[in-house]
Amino acid sequence: MNVWTPPDRLPAPLRAAVRVPGSKSLTNRALLTAALADGPTRLTHALFSDDSRHFVNALRTLGFSVEADAEALTITVNGLGGRIPAERAELFIGNAGTAARFLTAMLTLGRGAYVLDGEPRMRERPIGDLVLALRALGADVAPTSPEPPDDPRAWCPPLRVRGAGLPGGSTQVAGDISSQFLSGLLLTAPNAETPVTIDVVGPLNSQPYVDMTIALMADFGVTVERDAYRRFVVRPAHYRALGTYVIESDASAASYFFALPAVTGGSVRVLDIGRDSKQGDVDFVDVLAAMGCIVRTGPGWIELERPVDAVLQGVDVDLRHIPDTAQTLAAIAPFAATPTTIRGIASARVKETDRVAAMAAELARFGVTVEERQDGLTIWPAPELRPARVQTYNDHRMAMAFALTALRAPGARITDPGCTAKTFPAYFAVLADALTQTAS
Repeated sequence: MNVWTPPDRLPAPLRAAVRVPGSKSLTNRALLTAALADGPTRLTHALFSDDSRHFVNALRTLGFSVEADAEALTITVNGLGGRIPAERAELFIGNAGTAARFLTAMLTLGRGAYVLDGEPRMRERPIGDLVLALRALGADVAPTSPEPPDDPRAWCPPLRVRGAGLPGGSTQVAGDISSQFLSGLLLTAPNAETPVTIDVVGPLNSQPYVDMTIALMADFGVTVERDAYRRFVVRPAHYRALGTYVIESDASAASYFFALPAVTGGSVRVLDIGRDSKQGDVDFVDVLAAMGCIVRTGPGWIELERPVDAVLQGVDVDLRHIPDTAQTLAAIAPFAATPTTIRGIASARVKETDRVAAMAAELARFGVTVEERQDGLTIWPAPELRPARVQTYNDHRMAMAFALTALRAPGARITDPGCTAKTFPAYFAVLADALTQTAS
């Protein structure tokens, strides 16, 4: 399927219940932690998508025993207590950012020579801050290019790692590009030879993802000492293998269904996730509440409703800590009665695509007035949308978010809908099913 076409008309007000896949963020963190633990851990409700498959394949290439059952949504990893079996390996991680950052840090624990590479876009995504932080801890990591950029912060994969164990010590890492640099350091630090102290330079974006990392480490038996989001200390320790570890539903994937009633009216309940989730993106429901949606919660579910006669209001929000929801908000902003301003998402320019520019370009195709800034957008109401052929830039979130906009733009098309395989292969099937569940 090269394009996705929305239904010709919106259904009656929705009364839908949906399940979304397991969290990408939790699945990949748990895969790495389970591999570093001593013994087998079985992940249930794990994500099966391009990103998680790249991570699983990388672990197998490194010599770990990993059993994956896509039908049962389980992955069992036999951890080796911080040891990496392979002495040489070439890892291909596609455009999986978490895999690139977490595995780069993990490879420093090995005893051998490793190369990590990915798709062309991955070769444009900076990883230099992580490389510099690992070097300060005694690791030997560098770009493979014979002439890397003069500015180390601009270094990108492919990388080579000469593993000889991680000595440890003190380091610092910038917080303004990706919190995944810090998370990768934290996840690997218990296996360093001496305590690791990490100072964050500047403001830290996506703070809830660091909280998620620390909470998951605690689940596997390792405590992180911290001074807010400024300094983190990890002492040598051993992750304990867990018989079973349950992966929550993906809050980022859920955001599209939280937002769906804002477009159609009615209600949608997302199952297997609650307001007590480890994932910061559940806070997107607060943004929708500010726009006039009703939020209900219960044990293991969150429900959003917009009565059909309720008027959606624009908001002015800083999304630096939940930047993956920015596209979802941008996609529904034209349907609000007042302008919407999204701030704090400069880091989105170095994701799967330059997401700020991509959002502005695709909204403009619909005839929406947009002001683009370095760190965000202002989007004006658009009572009527032009039919548009939305470009998705091989970015799963562009396809999923702008499918919502297309529901209110007769004749619209979403190109390359298959790019959602990165994190949510069945997205359009789940969306179609939701649209058939009406209140009538």
